[in-house]
Amino acid sequence: MGQIKIFSPATVANLSCGFDVLGCCLDNVGDIMTIRENDVQEIRITKIIGQNLPMETGKNVAGVAAKSILSTLKSSQGFDIEIEKKIKAGSGIGSSAASAAGAVFAVNKLMGDPFTASQLIPFAMEGEKLASGNAHADNVAPALLGGFSLVKSYEPLEVISLPTPEELRVVVLHPLIEIKTRDSRSILRQSVSLEKAIKQWGNLGALISALYTRDYELFGRSLQDEIVEPVRSILIPYFDELKKIAAENGALGFGISGSGPSVYAMCRGDEVAEKVKSSIKEFYKSKAIDFELHLSEINPHGIKILS
Repeated sequence: MGQIKIFSPATVANLSCGFDVLGCCLDNVGDIMTIRENDVQEIRITKIIGQNLPMETGKNVAGVAAKSILSTLKSSQGFDIEIEKKIKAGSGIGSSAASAAGAVFAVNKLMGDPFTASQLIPFAMEGEKLASGNAHADNVAPALLGGFSLVKSYEPLEVISLPTPEELRVVVLHPLIEIKTRDSRSILRQSVSLEKAIKQWGNLGALISALYTRDYELFGRSLQDEIVEPVRSILIPYFDELKKIAAENGALGFGISGSGPSVYAMCRGDEVAEKVKSSIKEFYKSKAIDFELHLSEINPHGIKILS
């Protein structure tokens, strides 16, 4: 029986100005997944370590995503999926996306690579649809493609890989509270003013330009959210204080990672990133909230094969 073991990375989605269309891939935070062929012609979730998640195939994002790729291939092949969850559900750094993207990546490899990485995105989106009620691609795309991804359109689906400036670092704070994506979407307004929309798409266009030109100053000035952050930030303990601390210690920008409660600080270089991380840690240690803190480079490759 064929088997593959992979590292499926965490991701930061939205990146302030790119709600549902922009995301990037982290390098040292992610799940470990082992997928092997079975002889029962079924997709089975056989083990989950680290999180209390559904073992039923139809209720697990990895199972749903894997079934979708086999359905398209009209294949009766079966696979067993083991997941070591190191990304907590509801963390805001792509927990469901890691499982869904990892499952389709592994199944595709074991089937002989019938699809390219870009072609795998719609299958992984089926897992996201189960998790949040919305088949968004801003987490699964960078997990599969690496680096920064822009979802140019959903109908038809078109995803563009963007350059990654080499000195970018990401500090991610995860307060150990859970905010479900489905719930955090429900509080968003369904319409925005033309004034705010103009500012938002100006920031998004400038950010993309900054990635191509490696203009770190422009990149930082573009990490502004006129639409989502003002609403969602009230769900995150000490958000305003954290944003101020990041700025005072040299971060390029600061915002909400995905639907929260994780927040991110983009930094230029290791020295600034370490300073921002240390300052955020010192501040949050004085609060009665458990937390995890990560510092990562941008992962240019996405999912990695371990064995």
